[in-house]
Amino acid sequence: LQLQASGGGLVQAGGSLRPSCAASGFPLAEVAVGWFRQAPGKTRGAVSCISASGRKTHYVDSVKGRSTISRDNVNNTAFLQIDSVKPEDTAVYYCATRPGCSANYFAPPYTKWGQGTQVTVSS
Repeated sequence: LQLQASGGGLVQAGGSLRPSCAASGFPLAEVAVGWFRQAPGKTRGAVSCISASGRKTHYVDSVKGRSTISRDNVNNTAFLQIDSVKPEDTAVYYCATRPGCSANYFAPPYTKWGQGTQVTVSS
């Protein structure tokens, strides 16, 4: 039972990043998925979440309007796309599962975590 985040790398400012989160050993369709990020020297913070059905989403203010969280329950994968990236989007991005996605999506309980994928935005 694990989550695998991938799709990080080096992106130029103004471009887009789209890490993905693949689940194995369990049906991702039964849980909400959250994305977190941890910038160098900072604590990990929530970025977005998506409900199991995909109908409900939430975003942190710093990415609202330029980010889209999505999921492909057939392929057991979730995605986070951030457009118009800025150097401050540089971070290790993590995905995690949660029973639901509500306005307090930044709070526990997150039950499974992926290992993280590094995204670096160059100016």
